Amino acid sequence: MTPAADIRRRAIALIEQLSPERLTAVVQLLEFLSESTHKATSNSEELALIEGIQRRLPPDEQKRLEELREKCEWGELTDIEHQELIQYEDRLEQWRVERLEALIELARLRNIDLLTLNRQFVSESQSFHAV
Repeated sequence: MTPAADIRRRAIALIEQLSPERLTAVVQLLEFLSESTHKATSNSEELALIEGIQRRLPPDEQKRLEELREKCEWGELTDIEHQELIQYEDRLEQWRVERLEALIELARLRNIDLLTLNRQFVSESQSFHAV
């Protein structure tokens, strides 16, 4: 018999000897321990989702993107700059898709509606950038 199976067998034997009052307490303890494991997994999953939701270009790349957009607006882009702008926009579009997917999954995990969750992130972003 494996060590895990032996421990499980001993636990069951001990549980069978408990009074109803103690059995309730043991079940609550087991539920708590089970929930803690689930929450730890859920928390790491949430952190990964939040990271995707809040992903931004580094400041130097954001500045370059703004420069390229402005030059595009004035019709002053070279062919190479145009390709660079397209690459930035493609990356940002992919991130928007991934952000929406992450928002949907996080809303599901937290059991709240998508609009409410999105408002929370928009609100946090605005207060973070406030002067």
